[in-house]
Amino acid sequence: MQERILDTADRLFYGQGIRAIGVDTIAAEIGISKRTLYNYFPSKDDLIVAYLSRRLRPAPSSDRPPLEQILGAFDRLERTIATGVFRGCPFVNAVAELKEPAHAANKIALAFKEQRRTWFEDLLERLRVRNAGSLSMQLQILIDGAIAAAIVRGDPKVAAAAREAASVLLKAAAVSGPRRKPSG
Repeated sequence: MQERILDTADRLFYGQGIRAIGVDTIAAEIGISKRTLYNYFPSKDDLIVAYLSRRLRPAPSSDRPPLEQILGAFDRLERTIATGVFRGCPFVNAVAELKEPAHAANKIALAFKEQRRTWFEDLLERLRVRNAGSLSMQLQILIDGAIAAAIVRGDPKVAAAAREAASVLLKAAAVSGPRRKPSG
């Protein structure tokens, strides 16, 4: 039952917004009482924390070359945006909707962003990049910017533009590798 609740909360919170969806809606969607839902999650805040914690997954490890993995993050983002169900970063969405700096959602969102940044940093260190910490933050900002631009523009190509900017940064850091084939 806990998984059914989380599956439903995930779909509704991500698709319609945390503030827009109450526990009544989630319980009704599943066909359970609010009391049953509260047996698993004593408050909506507990459910929000569980929803975000469930999405907090480490980036998949790969034996592909580090540069390919870095640029591949932008390619994956482009494909995700193109699905038509993309509503942005669920962690940023939660922080923006809740507007409560002390909410546990903020810590989870920060953990997610830091996890992704250190994933970039680890790959950059494998490439022996100087100032890998700084460059990893720049790459993370490009990802975040592409997500925000995609929400506003509704165009997956913003991720391709961010990938091009990442390639420029990587080249400036003396990293070179395979070039992307032009699309179209």
